[in-house]
Amino acid sequence: MAAEVEVLEGTVLNILEQETLKWVFVGGKGGVGKTTCSSILSILLAQVRQSVLVISTDPAHNLSDAFQQRFTKIPTLVHGFSNLYAMEVDPKMEEDNLSDEGLEGFLSELTNAIPGVDEAMSFAEMLKLVQTMDYSVIVFDTAPTGHTLRLLQFPSTLEKGLEKVMALKNRFGGIFSQATRLFGLGDEFNEDAMLGKLEGMKDVIEQVNKQFKDPDLTTFVCVCIPEFLSLYETERLVQELTKFEIDAHNIIINQVIFDEEAVESKLLKARIKMQQKYIDQFYLLYDDFHITKLPLLPEEVCGVEALKKLSHHFVTPYKPSLTRGTVEEVQQRISTLRLQLEEAELELERLQKGKEEA
Repeated sequence: MAAEVEVLEGTVLNILEQETLKWVFVGGKGGVGKTTCSSILSILLAQVRQSVLVISTDPAHNLSDAFQQRFTKIPTLVHGFSNLYAMEVDPKMEEDNLSDEGLEGFLSELTNAIPGVDEAMSFAEMLKLVQTMDYSVIVFDTAPTGHTLRLLQFPSTLEKGLEKVMALKNRFGGIFSQATRLFGLGDEFNEDAMLGKLEGMKDVIEQVNKQFKDPDLTTFVCVCIPEFLSLYETERLVQELTKFEIDAHNIIINQVIFDEEAVESKLLKARIKMQQKYIDQFYLLYDDFHITKLPLLPEEVCGVEALKKLSHHFVTPYKPSLTRGTVEEVQQRISTLRLQLEEAELELERLQKGKEEA
């Protein structure tokens, strides 16, 4: 039993085994590998669930790059899968149809008074769309931490927006209705219609917010790297998640340098020492979390095959190929040094020949 707990500590098996999960958020500081992790989580979930949707809410979409396939705001089946879909949405309100002068002042005052209300309305529309689809689990590849925290505040943001609309309606009375008629915008743009739309969105997002606060239905996976700023951002994120009553019990530490190079490097040794200091702090701060460590790779993780290859380390803790102080490690170090010596001798020979010919 002790061995089983030890394995679970370094994996995401707890997420794969929790059959009730409906929403899985993946977030963290920018540039730590959130998209790669959310893509791999969706691939793993597709192996145990009937249907999976992975959504990117980061304006700088990377899902298309990760899977090497073009995605849009419409769910698209990922190549090589029968039950994994992906979509990229921009959490910004599309105002193309609302750019008429008659509405410009009203919308400007509303969005300026309540920062983020446009994103909240757009997010509510997206959630409404997602709820009509029959997916077993939905994975969110979120924007960097600040945007993610705003996303969690959307219910209260919409509530403030609704109050603002009511205040504007009381303040301007029938003037707004006259303006919409004057500009020929029709009934769909009068204040009652907009109020109804905002209330409808608020209802949707409040309903989803209740699900977000249910640990049986929702969990948040924090992705980070073993550096000070990332540790700080993760701590801030976990505190905010606790404040919003959103479950989080998984941390993925990405880009870990393992001491497995046969030839020692001063730079690598310094980086390993620095990283270990922060890894120890992660284990100290989050002793009740499942912490998964992923190795720093020599190449980018692009395409389904590369994602599947890395997914192995999500369910089985990564083990360095070499262990310092063993016979095998010393033998490999000698072999590598001999090879490097041969290459250096050949290079010296070429340089000497070139010098003689000159």
